Amino acid sequence: MGIPIIPYQEFTDFDEAIQYVKSNPGEYVVKPSGEAQNIKRLLFVGEEDDGKDVIQVLEAYKHTVSEKVKVFQLQRRMVGVEIAVGAFFNGKEFITPININFEHKKLFPGNLGPSTGEMGTSMFWSEPNKLFNLTLKKLESKLKEEGYVGYLDLNCIVNNNGIYPLEFTARFGYPTISIQQEGMLTPIGEFLYNLATGTDFKFKTRKGFQIGVRIVLSPYPFDDPKTFDMLSKEKNILFKKAGSKEGVHIEDVKQVDGQWVLAGSSGVALIVVGMGQTMKQAQSQAYTRIKNIMIPGMYYRNDIGDRWSEDCDRLMNWGYLREI
Repeated sequence: MGIPIIPYQEFTDFDEAIQYVKSNPGEYVVKPSGEAQNIKRLLFVGEEDDGKDVIQVLEAYKHTVSEKVKVFQLQRRMVGVEIAVGAFFNGKEFITPININFEHKKLFPGNLGPSTGEMGTSMFWSEPNKLFNLTLKKLESKLKEEGYVGYLDLNCIVNNNGIYPLEFTARFGYPTISIQQEGMLTPIGEFLYNLATGTDFKFKTRKGFQIGVRIVLSPYPFDDPKTFDMLSKEKNILFKKAGSKEGVHIEDVKQVDGQWVLAGSSGVALIVVGMGQTMKQAQSQAYTRIKNIMIPGMYYRNDIGDRWSEDCDRLMNWGYLREI
């Protein structure tokens, strides 16, 4: 469809991959395929020019996870701003506005620790811009041919040289959809009905920025039912000011005798959303709302949205956010 992708090689043998890096030294990302891609901790981003760190990881994986990882990719590492562009498709065309968002995958503040499903997202709504027109817009004819209805998101790395897609996601994002709902002025039931019936419409959204922070408990981001049962199962979710739940969205939560308690087994509890005319205002509202929440043992990132001040300048300078 004319969308460039990052060069990659696919492997089924670790020794072959190790030899490839030795013959083609550079920075690579190790990306397991198939079922193993859901084990987020196996994703590895190399940082050494000669690829020695990647070779070390591949050597270790050969001995420890070869039974789980049958197919994997080595993808060239690109440096720049990580940004996602998403839009809703009604079976015929993308409807506007589009969504620009920034995922925060690492567990700890400062982008440290293991990769998770998601720890938080910052975003804003926009009219079509250069980033959208050079990526998702090019898929419009194919999506119409297939009769696709729903959300499509593209996470990518951009820099002064171009746009490098990382992954397409053809479904709602989590926690993205909860944050998007807060930013919509059109009721989401009306919005989804119009989308599903193929109506040509433009929905209304709030100006400014939205930030969503995921509140989690042990064993997140790991899959360990015994730890969950011991430390987190059916923990009470309490609010210092009763009835003050603005911007709070539930994940694995159930209600018992009028009380919210943690359910499931993964440890994901809540998404807390803040909004504002500036990213700082959205941050302030989100973290003020979190201070009202009490769950023993809960943890979350306290820096969602911090990198916007730097990313904004670069993205505007490169022209990707200019509305067209």
